[in-house]
Parts: sequence; structure tokens; C-alpha cells
Amino acid sequence: MSRRPGPKPVGRGTAVELPAPGSGPGIAQARTLFLVNEPVVPGVVREAILASWTRSRLWHVRPEHLDLPFEGGDDDTILTRAAEPVLRQIADLFATEPVSVILCDADGVVLSRRTGDSALEQHLNRVWLAPGFSYAEQFVGTNGIGTALEARGPAQVFGHEHYVEHLEELACAGAPIRHPVTGKVLGVIDLTCWQRDAGPMLVATAGTLTTSIEHMLLEQSGERELAVLNDYLVARRRNRGPVLALGDDLVMMNDRARELLDPADQEQLLTEASEALAEGRRHPLLLDLPSGRMARVHIRPTVSKSGIAGGVLDVQLIGSVPSPQDRSFVAPPAPLSTAVGSGAPWTKCCRAVDRHLLAREWLVLEGEPGSGRETLARAAHQLRTPAARLRVLAAEDAGPDRAAEVAEELAATGGSLVLTDVDRLPAPQMAALAELLEPYRESTDVERPWVVATVRPPAGEPPQELGDLLACFPSTVVVPPLRHHVEDVAELAPHLLARISHGAALTISPDAMRVLTHNRWPGNVDQLVAVLRKVVGLRRTGAVEPRDLPPECWSATRRMLAPLESLECDAIVEALLDSGGSKVEAARRLSMSRATIYRKIHDYGISVPTVAEPVR
Repeated sequence: MSRRPGPKPVGRGTAVELPAPGSGPGIAQARTLFLVNEPVVPGVVREAILASWTRSRLWHVRPEHLDLPFEGGDDDTILTRAAEPVLRQIADLFATEPVSVILCDADGVVLSRRTGDSALEQHLNRVWLAPGFSYAEQFVGTNGIGTALEARGPAQVFGHEHYVEHLEELACAGAPIRHPVTGKVLGVIDLTCWQRDAGPMLVATAGTLTTSIEHMLLEQSGERELAVLNDYLVARRRNRGPVLALGDDLVMMNDRARELLDPADQEQLLTEASEALAEGRRHPLLLDLPSGRMARVHIRPTVSKSGIAGGVLDVQLIGSVPSPQDRSFVAPPAPLSTAVGSGAPWTKCCRAVDRHLLAREWLVLEGEPGSGRETLARAAHQLRTPAARLRVLAAEDAGPDRAAEVAEELAATGGSLVLTDVDRLPAPQMAALAELLEPYRESTDVERPWVVATVRPPAGEPPQELGDLLACFPSTVVVPPLRHHVEDVAELAPHLLARISHGAALTISPDAMRVLTHNRWPGNVDQLVAVLRKVVGLRRTGAVEPRDLPPECWSATRRMLAPLESLECDAIVEALLDSGGSKVEAARRLSMSRATIYRKIHDYGISVPTVAEPVR
């Protein structure tokens, strides 16, 4: 049989034909023996490949077909920015070669793919080696991308060395990309070609590309992170207490910080410091930590040629260090069912609101609609003053027409008054409300009512009237959106479901809960309630399965969709569910091209259970 002519093999001369690695019958036979748990003849299979086959078996990867998740991937990171000029140059050199240059992140998700050969590109599409799909070993088994990430070093996989049989026509060489300062693996560069065209230069080229990208990383971010490292080393020599530092992609702490600070405390300190640096705050922070202690934090920003590169935190712990038994227990700030949640951001917010109520300090709760601002105020009131009067007035009820009622509440002894969405008031009503509150805000009477106002995050310069109104409240607490403590969905969903279904015997299966906790919930708790109402409308008893969830749950988009986008997203989800997850069949049902449905799945963040599609 004559061989089909093709472009010059990568890394091989044209005068001598050598058998490509992994092409001999010995490898194929060894793979078959391994898959049926028979002993493999020593020396036939390279040790690195045999180790990867063993990991693939432990991952329960099915060797007869591909089953890849669509992860999306972020196309604007320090890795992609550093790699872009390098990949652009190599793509020009390989424009006529049957080689695909592929960049993946640290999870094996394909970020970009450059292929000059149309036949190879079509084959890569058929095996889902395309942007957005993960080629981690746990999904694909032995391959150049996933195996390089698992081994934390260069990996070359040829022909039948691949664990999944549909990849035996390919050869690939991957090399991990490490951050030049931190040493952290950021991703992997992979060269894939036809197995018959593979040669030793494939691995060398991948290594060369990795080195070039790491040089670009050093040029782009090394100066900033070296500045943070220098400031951290200076602070560590001067201070005996906990010292932490953070940069764009860098976190450091001394041994004292590791000894005295729980992981939850470390996370909160770094989060607060990051926010303070972004907002330009320089004064010391006084923080309540999840472990129950209080910390005074001095933040020194690190300035580089390109601006603020990060900062160094000097931490002073106030109060005694709790015992390990006390440290492992964090009492909930409020036992109210309406304040369900134990995630660090939500717990911190609850404690702050509770502390302000105990001090009778008027408070502004700032957060997105549906994030639980009013719920927090109610929970704090019920916890500390359950017998006292609680009055909640919506924005439209707090205007001049209801001024007498507001004045009556302010003149009452004790109790709490919650004014919701005051930023939605017309300017004249803001001014009138500020004038009404002004005589009471300076009062030292401990029996005065506790007043809380809720506002949405500012979207520009606030009007003067709103500024005058908020001046009546000395403190502001930011209520985190649900996506910032999405782990609380596992507690919230069962509670809300029981309340909506009036205690019916309805539970949420682990698979359905996994879908709920992977959603970004742009509409916050209100959106979660709406979803559960739809579920209760369809199912009254038993366990809620993924199929029972409305289409919006399968979209992990970071924004609220417009009405037409929502309809389109729902239609795609319905088609995917009806076709068992087959994108090809869903595209056919919707009269879309395969490229269009892939793009829209990525744009809307859709993820549904998939079935194996035939590899053509």
C-alpha cells in the first residue's frame, strides 16, 4: 500500500524513514493486556506511560470512548497574555506543517489551538481537542496534556500509548509552564500531530515554547512580584508576629502566621487586604476573624514601576489564642433560619451586623438585590431583641407621606427600624428623610431605636441628597452576593425547599445539589427561591434530580441574561437534555451549526450531563 503524501514530518529528515514511537504492534498488544488486567512484558512500555495508564484506570476512564466536560476556560489571564506573542510566531512557522499548537490551563482546559492542516484540525474536532474542553488525565487518560500536568514535567505520548483508543492516530508532546517567580504550574503547551509524522524534535520544540512563554511571564509580571517579595522579606526580618504578603498571583506568609492563623483566618485577612489595596485604604483594619479572635492589620502597599503590585500585612492578634477545641467551633451569629449559611463571607457579615446592633450603631447594609440585606437585619433583631418592635418600611413607604410613621418609630423606645432601598427614593424624599433622621442620629440614648438602611452597590457618583441621607449612618457593611459564598447553597436550598413545599417529603439528590452549587446565581437568593418554586410546581415528593431543575440552572453565566438571551439559553439546554447531552444532535434539532452551538454553550456557561458521541 502506498503512503499518502503529506507535509514534511516534524523533527524527521526526508531521506530516512524511521518507525514512529508507539506505532509497533508491541505497544498495542501491551495496552490490550493492561486493559484486561494481564501482566505486561517488561521493557515494552515506557515507565512514564505505564504509570499514566495506572492512573487512568484509577480515574475510571473508559478506554473505548471519549467523555469530556466542557469547562469553558478564561481567555484573559497572565498565561494567555504572555503566551499570545509566542504562539502567534510559532503558528506562522507551522502554517504548512501538520502540527497543532495547543495552550491549556492548569486544569487541562484548552485555551487556544492553532492548526495549519485542515485534515488534522477536523480530526481534533472529532476527538474534542478544542477550546473549552478539558484534556486532564481524569477525563481522557494518558495524553500529552493531562500526563504532563500529572507528572509535573515533559510528557510525550505516541499512537497506542494513548489510553483511549480514538487517539491512537495522534502523537503529542506536552510541557508544563511554570511561573518564573513562584514556580506554580500555570498551564501546559502541547504539540499534536499525526502519529506517523512524529519525531524527537516534537518534545524539544514543546520545551522551547515553554521556555519562551516563561521568559514572557518574567518580563510581564516578574518585576511586580519581585517587588512584593522584597517588601515581604524586609517585613519578615523586622516583625516577630504574623506577616503575610499578596501580589497578582502570589501569596506568602511566615511561620508565625501559619502557627497562629487558621486557614479561614488567613483567607479573610487576604481578602480584606486585597479589597483595601484596591480601594486605596491605608489605615489599620480591625477585623473579626472566623476563629473568634480580633486582628489589627497594618497594610503597606508595594509600589512598582507599573503601579500597586500588592502589599504586605503586619497582623496583631487581640485577645488570647483559643485552644484547638475552641478554634474548631465557630458559633453561628444568629440562630434564625432566615440567616442560614456558614461560609466565611456570610459569617463575617452576620457578625459585623450583630456587633453594630449591640452597640446600637445605625447601619447601612450595601448589597445586590436578593443578597439578604433585610434578612440580616431581621436576624440580628430577632437574636438580640426578639420581644422588641421591628418595623420594615420599603423605599416608597419612607417618603413624606409616611413621615409621621417614621417619626413615630424614631420616638419609640428600643426596637428596630429597617428602611429598604433608600437609594431608590426620589431626591426630594431623600432630603426629607435625612432631615427627619438628623435630630436622632447624634442621640446618646441607649434606648433609641436601631435604624438600618439598605442600598444597592453604587453605579456612579451618588446624588448629593443620598450622600446627606447616608451621613446619618456612621457605618456600612457590605453584604456579599450569593456567588461569593456559593458553598452556602448546600444549606440554603434544603431549608428553602422545605419552607416552599410546606414541609413536604421532598429532598435534593447529590447530583442536583452539585448543579445548584456550581451555578453563579446572578439573581442571588431570590433567584434560588424562584428556581425552587418551579421545582415544587413539578414535583411534590421524592428526591429532586438534575432533570427536575429548570433550564436556567444549567447556565453558569456571570451576568443576568436579557429576555431573548434567556429564551435562547433555555432552548439550548432543553435540546441538550432531550438529546442526552449530544451537542451534535442538539444543534440539528435547533437548526444551528456545530460551531454556533459550541460558541453559545461557552457564552452562556451551559453545562449538562453528556453522553458519549460517536467519534467520526
